[in-house]
Amino acid sequence: MKNVLAVVLAGGKGSRLEPLTRDRAKPAVPFGGAYRIIDFTLSNCVNSDIRKILVLTQYKAMSLDRHINLGWRGLLSPELGEFVDIVPPQQRIDEHWYQGTADAVYQNIYALEKERPEYVVILAGDHIYKMDYKNLVEYHAHRDADLTVAALRVSVDDAQEFGVMQIEPGNRIIGFQEKPRHPQAIPGDPEHALASMGIYVFTARFLFEQLCQDATKTDSAHDFGRNIIPSIIDTHRVFAYPFRDENRKVDLYWRDVGTLDAYYEANMDLVSVDPLLNMYDERWPIRSFHPNSPPPKFVFAESSEDGRRGTALDSVICPGSILSGGQVVRSIVGRNVRVNSYSMIEDSILFDGVDIGRRCKVRRAIIDKGVHLPADTVIGFDHAHDMARGFTVSDGGITVIAKAEGVEHFIEPAG
Repeated sequence: MKNVLAVVLAGGKGSRLEPLTRDRAKPAVPFGGAYRIIDFTLSNCVNSDIRKILVLTQYKAMSLDRHINLGWRGLLSPELGEFVDIVPPQQRIDEHWYQGTADAVYQNIYALEKERPEYVVILAGDHIYKMDYKNLVEYHAHRDADLTVAALRVSVDDAQEFGVMQIEPGNRIIGFQEKPRHPQAIPGDPEHALASMGIYVFTARFLFEQLCQDATKTDSAHDFGRNIIPSIIDTHRVFAYPFRDENRKVDLYWRDVGTLDAYYEANMDLVSVDPLLNMYDERWPIRSFHPNSPPPKFVFAESSEDGRRGTALDSVICPGSILSGGQVVRSIVGRNVRVNSYSMIEDSILFDGVDIGRRCKVRRAIIDKGVHLPADTVIGFDHAHDMARGFTVSDGGITVIAKAEGVEHFIEPAG
């Protein structure tokens, strides 16, 4: 794996996750209380012994840059040639933003060539899953492949949002369509299609050749799925790699948390009795930046007769948080959150630094970093009222409060 370079594409806008992506890149959105979405891809790299990582950023990257600098830079050893480097758009080749996934890599081709890798693993920085990329690289090398695409079986309906592949015996790809309206099902399995996970292994020299050729085509979208893969499957050795899950559960776990409802459901899974995503696996740890915070605290049990008791049930409570006479049920509470007396938080996600005033009621909500709810605020019980106050309500009925200056001034208390 010393000859492997990982390129993490972390520059997407994440517009379907707004307002959570209003001030941050999608890979920097918090997940599970103590993590950011990109931590899963970076942890997979480190756990797979990939120690040379370039993170390509673009939109609203300040929060992501800070997180990687604080949590990941010190994990690897520059003296041994290891690194996690953040690469913002440099416009060294052309004066425009990245036009597609292939263009993002092409515009940084000098950084890739400088490392002289034998193989380049290209990854998305906005998915939740556990995967050993070492097995993927070995699979690629064993077949003397030019390109290998990680593949996942999905429903035909969901396949419209993916690149869809057709393979022959031996897993060689013979067809590829990017986000087709009518996905082709797997032979013998009419309910499912074979989808690309957006995870690629290229033999480095072949990748550089294809990027340079694609850059000269004025009619190209400069995208791996739309352009490069369909153009090479008939002339080069391109294979599909069946996704192997390191999550150690019965069902394969891979989540694209690209919508508010998908993001909410993936988080809520973590507070169930037996979550689909195993966050407590010491064999495959998920790393992150963990600031020095005191333990969580629950107080006012002596006042339980009038309902003033700090409790949490079926919930994740992160360090630094204080449940000061408030109750939390089936929720994720980030760092340094305060839930004050007589308040009730149910089925919700509270980001770092949220302050819940007394007697608040919050249900099925996502509250962004640093938001203060004044006393007697009610959220998530009347969607029309929530939207009238300027909050976002998802298709699934999740109320989202974005971080904003002076948020307490436009939150109207109940009654």
